[in-house]
Amino acid sequence: MANIAAFFDIDGTIFRNSLLIEHFKMLITYKFIKYEAFSGSVEEKFNKWAKREGDYDDYLEPLTKHYVNGLMELDEADVNYVAQRVIDLKWENQYRYAKKMLKFHKDRNDKIVIISGSPDFLVSKMAEKLGIEYFYASEYVVENNKYTGEVIPMWDSKSKQEAIKNFCEKYDIDLSNSYAYGDTKGDYSMFKLVGHPIALNPAKNLIDKIVEDKDLMEKIQIKVERKNVIYTLKASELEYNKGED
Repeated sequence: MANIAAFFDIDGTIFRNSLLIEHFKMLITYKFIKYEAFSGSVEEKFNKWAKREGDYDDYLEPLTKHYVNGLMELDEADVNYVAQRVIDLKWENQYRYAKKMLKFHKDRNDKIVIISGSPDFLVSKMAEKLGIEYFYASEYVVENNKYTGEVIPMWDSKSKQEAIKNFCEKYDIDLSNSYAYGDTKGDYSMFKLVGHPIALNPAKNLIDKIVEDKDLMEKIQIKVERKNVIYTLKASELEYNKGED
């Protein structure tokens, strides 16, 4: 009999923030990276996003560039030390719904798989804390104990699709009865592949993709978690204007 899998994004799906951002902030706090890496245009875009006047991706893109450049100046051991501190201090900052569904799939003995765009040295530690064996993450290439600046991504829809296909071939997964959980357009391919897609607090760029896809609209569930309440919506019930920011 084929196995059932549950594919989970981390940032914004299980974890309430971004592992990369938390790591970047702690590297600055511990003075491994200078604060100037965050100040200026990155801080300005962060403040706009925090006030909901700007786009999250506009803030994340330049921050990630400074982050990757900053890692190139550090030893791998120091990066891993701070990464472990992030996980030890922050890992329980999870969405209630995600925690519930992780338990649901563990109780059923489904194969739980993390597929995340965050760095591999963070995702591996988070997976261990969560008791999850299988994970895919962005690979930050290291040579001679130094980061080269090369990143093999796992944040885009194409990479996640390839990861799922490889996993399915290895473990004989029945995708029609499997689940996927995500929140951005990078998770779109996961949703297309499985029989039970669930979007948790979906970003506008994901909703744009959903409303253009009639097949996906029929099967996807949308969960919105606010305070201690979890709302369930069908895509057809969304009051949504694509042109609005």
